[in-house]
Amino acid sequence: MPFNLPIALTWFRIGTIPFFVALFYVPEAMLPIPLRDGIAAWVFIFAALTDWLDGWLARRWNQTSAFGAFLDPVADKLMVTAALLVLINLDRVGSLIALVIIGREITISALREWMAQLGASANVAVHWLGKFKTAAQMIAIPCLIFGQSAWGLPIYLIGQILIIVAAILTVWSMFYYLRRAWPVIASKT
Repeated sequence: MPFNLPIALTWFRIGTIPFFVALFYVPEAMLPIPLRDGIAAWVFIFAALTDWLDGWLARRWNQTSAFGAFLDPVADKLMVTAALLVLINLDRVGSLIALVIIGREITISALREWMAQLGASANVAVHWLGKFKTAAQMIAIPCLIFGQSAWGLPIYLIGQILIIVAAILTVWSMFYYLRRAWPVIASKT
């Protein structure tokens, strides 16, 4: 297993998940809810930025690896899933939206693995639609975690709108990937 700074950043991102979740178990007397939510939002933002940074560094320093390519999306999915489960618990996101987003991630991950085994991974390579979905999610989630207005901006409302956009893009991108994979799937069944 290779180890370099991009992979270390990915492991760090995974390591932030228990800290992020633990924030929501700290008694309110020790950590007031607005402060807790602000800290948790910044932890999520920091973790999301390390996602961008580890990919950029891996490409820039030519430190890409099969292990890094495997671990990075796993870290992303764990981070997003943990955040969505917290948001369900806080009643800030609907379980249907969370189910759509998490279900799509599982479906597309399984599809990509299967297509790789069939030698057709190019059929389900990352597309701009998936990138927009990810961007909408990564902006919506910290807005919903923060859960309040700031600097005169309705941050929570922005998060609510963007998570719906993310859910729509989630379904759209899932069907896009399934449609791209269908000729291979049909020929192998």
